[in-house]
Amino acid sequence: MAFQTLPASDKGDRPWWLVAFGVMALAIGIVIFVSDLYAQVFGTVVKGLGVTVFVTLVGFALASILGLGIALLGMADSTVLRQIARFYVEVVRGIPILVLLFYIAFVGAPAFVALYNIVTAPLATSGLLEPMVVRDISLMWRAIIALMIGYSAFIAEIFRAGIQSIDKGQIEAAKALGLTRTQRFRLIVLPQAMRVVFPPLSNDFVAMVKDSSLVSVLGVADITQMAKVYASGSFRFFETYSIVAYVYLILTIGLSILLRGFEQRMRARSQR
Repeated sequence: MAFQTLPASDKGDRPWWLVAFGVMALAIGIVIFVSDLYAQVFGTVVKGLGVTVFVTLVGFALASILGLGIALLGMADSTVLRQIARFYVEVVRGIPILVLLFYIAFVGAPAFVALYNIVTAPLATSGLLEPMVVRDISLMWRAIIALMIGYSAFIAEIFRAGIQSIDKGQIEAAKALGLTRTQRFRLIVLPQAMRVVFPPLSNDFVAMVKDSSLVSVLGVADITQMAKVYASGSFRFFETYSIVAYVYLILTIGLSILLRGFEQRMRARSQR
């Protein structure tokens, strides 16, 4: 049996699935435009769009930075540092994002505040600094930190695989030219690794858009939370969650198409 190794659209076939989705999205858009009920639901749900976008962008940026650091730590010369990185990756990957969200929000944040108050106790006693309370750390930032930690473990593995895919001969040639380790990484390794890691990073970015809906369990006013509040008050569960699914589909499929186009341009540029 022969299996396709690429999506049909990558083999020259027309993207009929995209046409079907476009027709479906247009039909739902018309329903929203002509129906007062659906228009009201849509107007309520999209109020949380800004929070969803903010949580996703900031969370993914921080997760990428932390993930790159963990990946470099895992390839260090020191055995201890490598084992610390591996311990972090394996432990964090084994914890569901929702559990991590609760843990950071209700265990990690109070522990951080307690530690901060202990360290700054002399300054607080002298009146130079006010003691911190748990509510000073917003629930949105607790959610962002949880997503950052949860995704950084997966992103670390992506970066590790990308960096290790670079031909060692190029690194040896850079050494012969007298480039320092930092210069070799910045000028030789990272630019090439980014072309390798971009597709899986894109997938993780789209996945974080969906997983950002989990912040609603903390009461953060994202798309899902706005929908929960509206549905619980109006009992219009079908209409509300149909609109929520519609908005997330527009976001995720739109992002997937944009990122796939950017990936193809990167691939074409590298082949010139």
